[in-house]
Amino acid sequence: MTPTMNTHRSIKERFFHALGFEVLAIAICAPLGAWLLDRPLAHMGLLTLMISLMAMTWNMVFNAAFDRAQQRMGFRRTLLARAVHAVLFEIGLLIAVVPLAAWWLSISLWHAFVLDIGIVLFFLPYTFGFNWTYDYLREAILRKRKARAQLKRCPASKAVATNERSPANG
Repeated sequence: MTPTMNTHRSIKERFFHALGFEVLAIAICAPLGAWLLDRPLAHMGLLTLMISLMAMTWNMVFNAAFDRAQQRMGFRRTLLARAVHAVLFEIGLLIAVVPLAAWWLSISLWHAFVLDIGIVLFFLPYTFGFNWTYDYLREAILRKRKARAQLKRCPASKAVATNERSPANG
């Protein structure tokens, strides 16, 4: 049975999550892109950084607009709504990224579009894996913090735990 996940996240944690996601993505995509496209690592690194900044900005703008649309239209976040959300997000990002990649790499818009499709295909499993791992580690950390807090509140439990670990009791 899977435990219920704590979904309350502070702005600080959301920033840390997004930053970790993007830093790891750049660390993977820049060398991979440099190798696949036979370009200098610094050149691909700057492109992936620009795309990352565009994606983070678009994410904030798009999600704020989507939330407002939901408030005005009153729809629920069903599977269909989430699918529409994902498709619209990717279309918006595609419109911004393809011309940038074409210009930066001196390739046609078609080649940049195909490259972007490859990037999307990379990010589908990457996003799934990153978020799954992040949520797993986050829950483990929260459980440890909760256990420590309970020990601090209950000195008798702390004394019992300390005595159980004492060499004299071994």
